[in-house]
Amino acid sequence: MGEDKNTPAGNICSENKPDRRVRRTKTLLQQGLIGLMREKDIKDISVKELSDLADINRGTFYLHYSDIYDMLAQLEDELFCEFHSILDRTLNPESGVLSHRTAIREIFSFLERHKDLAQVMMGSHGDLAFVNRMKNLVKNRIYSILAAKQAAGSYPYIESFIVSGYIGVIEAWLNSPSPPAPEEMETICSRMVTGFIEGTNDPPQSAAGEACTH
Repeated sequence: MGEDKNTPAGNICSENKPDRRVRRTKTLLQQGLIGLMREKDIKDISVKELSDLADINRGTFYLHYSDIYDMLAQLEDELFCEFHSILDRTLNPESGVLSHRTAIREIFSFLERHKDLAQVMMGSHGDLAFVNRMKNLVKNRIYSILAAKQAAGSYPYIESFIVSGYIGVIEAWLNSPSPPAPEEMETICSRMVTGFIEGTNDPPQSAAGEACTH
């Protein structure tokens, strides 16, 4: 399995920040879109409805986005780039950086910063394609870690177990009225996952071996 085909290009992850007025306009539109996505699917949201809710002229909306789908795509790319950057800093077998606890803490800090948007993206009116894009990135990164540890034919099962488990934990955290802090989630998740990953290159104990220990 190669590098994730959804790895963001440099132009998508540009660090150029818009001026204050543009940031304010985009923030108002984002807040409006989040509110509408709590109630309806993206296909049922119009530019007029969003612009009226955000109290912004439709012409101003079109200065930044071609339509609602373009706006959603840009928001998703921004989230994806930040998430990708976290994995590169914390789980990068090629550079020898494998800090599972730091990765967990930074991922939940990332979710905390973008909680409202993450909730609607993973909610009933969210974008399944975006969720799958994030899952594939994590899956490929886990694959690289396991390959480095020579976990042999266990790859598919370990990947599925860890990725599905994390998605479930994230959904529970996002839906909790009082979720634990990222530092607490670091401890909770690392207990479940880190030892499992670290132990993947241990040879399985045979039934005969087990018998000999009794």
